[in-house]
Amino acid sequence: MAAFEFQALDSKGKTHKGVLEADSARQVRQQLRDKGWMPLSVDATSEKKSKDGFWSRFSLGPSLSTADLALITRQLATLIAAGLPIDEALKAVSEQSEKQIVKSMVLSIRAKVLEGHTLADALKEFPRAFPHLYRATVSAGEHAGHLDGVLNKLADYTESQQAAQTKIKLAAMYPIILCVVAVGIVVGLLTYVVPDIVEVFVRNGQELPGLTQLMLDISYLITNFGLIIAIAMVLTGGAFMFALRKPKFKYRYHQFLLTTPGIKNFTKSANTARYISTLAILTSSGVPLVEAMRIASQVVENLPIQEGVKEATVQVSEGGNLSRALTATGFFSPMMLHMIASGESSGELDDMLERTSAQQQASLEATIEALVKMFEPLMLLTMGAIVATIVTAIMLPILELQNMVQ
Repeated sequence: MAAFEFQALDSKGKTHKGVLEADSARQVRQQLRDKGWMPLSVDATSEKKSKDGFWSRFSLGPSLSTADLALITRQLATLIAAGLPIDEALKAVSEQSEKQIVKSMVLSIRAKVLEGHTLADALKEFPRAFPHLYRATVSAGEHAGHLDGVLNKLADYTESQQAAQTKIKLAAMYPIILCVVAVGIVVGLLTYVVPDIVEVFVRNGQELPGLTQLMLDISYLITNFGLIIAIAMVLTGGAFMFALRKPKFKYRYHQFLLTTPGIKNFTKSANTARYISTLAILTSSGVPLVEAMRIASQVVENLPIQEGVKEATVQVSEGGNLSRALTATGFFSPMMLHMIASGESSGELDDMLERTSAQQQASLEATIEALVKMFEPLMLLTMGAIVATIVTAIMLPILELQNMVQ
């Protein structure tokens, strides 16, 4: 039985879209006719994906949001722990989802499972929705016979990632709004207020102070070339993003991040925390250490750090010690290395990796929260300084005029 996406018209001419399971497209059409609907199109989800040439060429299929992935994983874990076979659990998950893309994806996975594939192999149909880390962990759970426990760990991990992302977004919302409002106020003052006030003194032939003339020049620049400046900034940003696709440029940029004061420590912390978190969930799910290190290196975004952990993987595969291999990279904090070394010596590496992951994640979230909170007063001070400068530029010619009158 396979999953089919359909479009059909009801008796009132309203278009309906959805997903149905059947042995063939013909059977789906018959089901639609039994409802009194006229089928417009019926495509197997796998065929539909291959028909879309542009999509399949430039993408790896549809993706899932972190929230959707966490929900699907938790539902699957709960249903499998309750004793349901995987195919029935997948069908139940698809029925509970209100999103057509999720329903279609889950039914496609179920169809592969019914064909005799493992769940991990079925997930390979949607690599963007279920990344390598996810599939490798599910595969380890299937081989170990503890799929429900592994899925619960994946759900915990995904939900913690979602909670962290939501927390950061909410914390950053106010500074972003404040920044936009501040820029709008400054541009409004320079565009409308400054020219009108200063024009009075220009008409009287009064020589403008240097600061006032500077503000007037900036106002002229924004008024006459603001659109060109905005377009240039957008093009520059686009060119930078395009250049990041080049491996050499991207590597040099990532090296720059690791050497820039104020940024390097955060970059190291973010990447090493992600690496340790991934390594912890893989090893605790039964994935061999070397394989877990190889998979975890793929989630590291910074290329020099990724190169370092790949070299560490080679050292461990040759019989080396994990803590020493990670020490050689020069990117991991002494606390992390000490905890990992302690886990290795006590034979509780999995447990210590989980503790290290939790500690690093908490530390990273605290750092991000502190940076966001620090940004708010800095933005207010900066905005106040700019507005004070503009007001001073306006007041200077008034004071000079008053002195001349006296």
